[in-house]
Amino acid sequence: MITETQLNDLKKDPVVFFAEVLRDPETGQPFELYGAERAFLREAFALLPDGRMKYPELVFAAPKKSGKTALGAGILIYATVVLGGLYAEAYVLANDLEQSMSRAFQAAARIIKTSPLLRDSADIYQSKIIFPSTGGEIRALASDYTGAAGANPTISVFDELWGYTSERSVRLWDEMVPPPTRKIACRLTVTYAGFEGESELLEKLYKRGLKGKEIAPDLYAQPGMLMFWTHECRAPWQTADWKLQMREQLRPNAYMRMIENRWVTTESTFIDMGWWDACVYDYEPLLEDRRQDVWIGVDASVKRDSTAIVCVTYDSDLEKVILVNHFVFQPTKAEPLDFESCVEDTLLDLNKRFHVREIRFDPYQLIAVSQRLQRKGLRMQEFPQTVPNLTEASSNLYDLLKNKNLVVYPDAGLRKSVGQAVAIETTRGWRIAKEKASHKIDVVVALAQAALAATKAFHTRPGDIHIS
Repeated sequence: MITETQLNDLKKDPVVFFAEVLRDPETGQPFELYGAERAFLREAFALLPDGRMKYPELVFAAPKKSGKTALGAGILIYATVVLGGLYAEAYVLANDLEQSMSRAFQAAARIIKTSPLLRDSADIYQSKIIFPSTGGEIRALASDYTGAAGANPTISVFDELWGYTSERSVRLWDEMVPPPTRKIACRLTVTYAGFEGESELLEKLYKRGLKGKEIAPDLYAQPGMLMFWTHECRAPWQTADWKLQMREQLRPNAYMRMIENRWVTTESTFIDMGWWDACVYDYEPLLEDRRQDVWIGVDASVKRDSTAIVCVTYDSDLEKVILVNHFVFQPTKAEPLDFESCVEDTLLDLNKRFHVREIRFDPYQLIAVSQRLQRKGLRMQEFPQTVPNLTEASSNLYDLLKNKNLVVYPDAGLRKSVGQAVAIETTRGWRIAKEKASHKIDVVVALAQAALAATKAFHTRPGDIHIS
């Protein structure tokens, strides 16, 4: 338990609170704050002569794995236990991606359980933490502004504000404005950068923060607002080797946003074409092999876009997905695609020439076709082009190309389509798309579907195609 004398001393310096009271759940040792965290804490909680906070709006934005969530959880506890007084109200808000429980709330609960001076003074429940001696509470709220109506927060913490994109989350932000009736009242945002034009709530906050005076490196102060926004990895554990590893693992846009904490657009080049060329081997499309297991992806369009059918297999010795054959049909307004003569006949023919394990398709255009083919014994598998499905297929194809685990034959049309593909990234996921309406990337989408099916099947049968 924290004594009254200790409490008065801790009010003078939040850094001391982190060092002497809080314990890291992973190690059981005191938190070791780095310089930028100490500077932010001391400036943020340097109170005015009347005991009010100088900065009701607080922002700490840094690259991924900078310890932001732990810092936010520690500040949450400090404001509730040390500064909040009787009946302090603290709220941790879940963003649109977290549904009902914020990581910051879970971090706060673990810290309290691990800290000897705190664990006996708090009752921890699934979505709230109560301090009986003061009546103070820390509550987790879902991204639902109706649940926040009437709140009188001492502190509210928004973790990864870039993920607050819906109208309900914007209204939640508005509901949690620091009240003027409390001397200790603030709203804290811990985050890294988001997407231009999509993470609008964070983008407005960022632009507002930059209008402040830089009172320390990357620390901006103005009346009522303090913002720390850095592009540097300041934490001692964010080594050069770790940054290099992240650069190799992440897409360029993701690296800029997460590791450099920079704003990015939702659109970027899908892959470096050098990756594609490294996957090209000198062989011809396979025409027939009844022993060969294959997986097929179909991306269909009746009038404008092309329809593509891509057939792949998996070589268990090479541990690579291999392009077996592909077909592209281009409809026109005058001559719409005849599914029966093109798609159905091609799939039936492939089923005769290979051992077809699965045909993945979007039911939007092919539901009637799939029903007819299923009656003829083909293994049709619906694969709706939802964000989760497209994200999974796109990510898998990206990884196959980056790691040279895809083998393709030379084909100018296929290479052109891959070059025209872009990656569209949003808060809900990312997917392959095209930059211009005239670009034809249907064959890339079909390849992604087929490659995902083959990868997930973990094919190990003998008789795979071998490329030397």
